[in-house]
Amino acid sequence: MPITHLAHPHPPTPLQQPLVCSLSLRISYADPLPIEGRLVNSCIQARRKCQADPVCSAAYHHLNSCTSSISTPSPTQELLVPEDCREAAKHLRNSSLMSCTCHRRMKNQVACLDIYWTIHLARSLGDYELDVSPYEDTVTRKPWKMNLSKLNMLKPDSDLCLKFAMLCTLNDKCDRLRKAYGEACSGSRCQRHTCLHQLRAFFEKASEPHAQGLLLCPCAPADQGCGQRRRNTIAPSCALPSGAPNCLELQSLCVADPLCRSRLVDFQTHCHPLDILGTCATEQSRCLRAYMGLIGTAMTPNFVSNVNISVALSCTCRGSGNRQEECEQLEESFSHNSCLMEAIAAKMRFHSQLFSQDWADSTFSVMERQNKNPALMPQPWVPSLFSCTLTLILLLSLW
Repeated sequence: MPITHLAHPHPPTPLQQPLVCSLSLRISYADPLPIEGRLVNSCIQARRKCQADPVCSAAYHHLNSCTSSISTPSPTQELLVPEDCREAAKHLRNSSLMSCTCHRRMKNQVACLDIYWTIHLARSLGDYELDVSPYEDTVTRKPWKMNLSKLNMLKPDSDLCLKFAMLCTLNDKCDRLRKAYGEACSGSRCQRHTCLHQLRAFFEKASEPHAQGLLLCPCAPADQGCGQRRRNTIAPSCALPSGAPNCLELQSLCVADPLCRSRLVDFQTHCHPLDILGTCATEQSRCLRAYMGLIGTAMTPNFVSNVNISVALSCTCRGSGNRQEECEQLEESFSHNSCLMEAIAAKMRFHSQLFSQDWADSTFSVMERQNKNPALMPQPWVPSLFSCTLTLILLLSLW
């Protein structure tokens, strides 16, 4: 349990401080591990365990050769698996590979995803199983720390997209990553493959507050300039296909690539309405993370205009033949996705609130609530080791 869960909106009274201090001192030793250490069973680790077992290792190698010869079916098709591949899959049923996961910011991510989708064949034998996201992501609730002192270089009435761009420029890492994809995606030198790679690098390595601020900055409906800046965040002239390919063809290209397939399944897992009432599968922060994970892949989405927050894939369902309905479902999972729209709108409201507060100090820290009504929270009171020690000494002297 992180220490922030015990934080108080207001400092406790002197009589309450010893209890809070003793709890915080005890719990501070149980701080969570770094992100990669939180993966209980990464596919890289599970593969190493499997290699140590001759039966598991042989079965994995055989299954790996099977996956290269078996095409991934659409939801309306049946998975046809040769008997020898089924036999290899049975030998892996009790392996730790069956429950392994990956993380989008981990080292060797592509290798991890290759293992995940190799073993996926063993999971999906029998009844057709919808793909499950390979990512085991934890939602962090770290406070945003921003320095607004240099924003006075902008005009007071500058739109929020300009302000978030300035915040990125003032951050060395964000600025370096943004310049890298800006250079790769600009002008006649644009090569789409390189542009997409640099876009992925930005959204994977830049801090989420900076990346989300650039991508999801709120604009007034009449502010065309602001809306255009927001749409141009992902350099659509280079990152998106020049024509409008068929959405199912785009999906086939994506599914053939382990990284793109993983990002698409992650999006379908976390931004999926569960019923006609629009109940969302997971919390909004996970949906936004999954949505942003698609940027830089073959399935890169973007805002459709400068005047609203509707998003869509850059593809069409023309020429889909008897798969027209399947194609429209795929397209509408972006353009008519109530969970995604609510998550984007909530994040934009939060971004608006950041600049509507009367902050006494130019450097501030805020916490965002992880629910459908984002709000700003005051910096929580967290006892320091010094304050705890001093309090205990004073109490002992009284005794």
